[in-house]
Amino acid sequence: MAGTAQEPRRLKRNFGLLAVLGTILVIAGVVGLVYTGLATLTSMLLFGWLLLIGGLVGLVHAVQSRGSDYFWLAVVVAALNIAAGVVVIRHPQGSAEALTLFAALLFLTGGLFRLVGSLAVRGPQFGWTLFQGAVGLLLGILVLGNWPESSRYVLGLFFSLWLLFDGLGLIAIGVGGRRIVTMVTEPGPGEPGGPGDQGRVL
Repeated sequence: MAGTAQEPRRLKRNFGLLAVLGTILVIAGVVGLVYTGLATLTSMLLFGWLLLIGGLVGLVHAVQSRGSDYFWLAVVVAALNIAAGVVVIRHPQGSAEALTLFAALLFLTGGLFRLVGSLAVRGPQFGWTLFQGAVGLLLGILVLGNWPESSRYVLGLFFSLWLLFDGLGLIAIGVGGRRIVTMVTEPGPGEPGGPGDQGRVL
């Protein structure tokens, strides 16, 4: 019984932690939107460290599984991740310029393909696909037209927006989850502790 009674409290605490984490992410996203240059540098350093750590973990895993058919492929992939991580960490600004250029080309090609595909197929989602293609094409033109200056804020802007929306989602899950747990575990009429319970004598 004690474990059953503590389960709702544990769930509420977990959902509360999600809401707190979401609040932290929202604050970080807002700060990043204000200081996009700092957010770009932070995102590049974080990306570099993730590549480096992932490469080291992959290299250790490859060494542990040596003798397999994919040993050398795993070693090469891990070495490339380590090298890329070192380059990004040592040259975050240059890496940001390269990634911004790559993102602009992706926007351009993706938007162009969506536009052409929507005009050629004209399916049930014609209007939405056309709008997505136009937005992607416009973003690609804007980023590419102002490159490399755009590399100072584009990645930071996207990173901050991701933090902001992800944090809002966690807050919604945390608050909604706590309300659901409260509604489910709330004593009903006639139940001990609920409405109508007048301390009946057994």
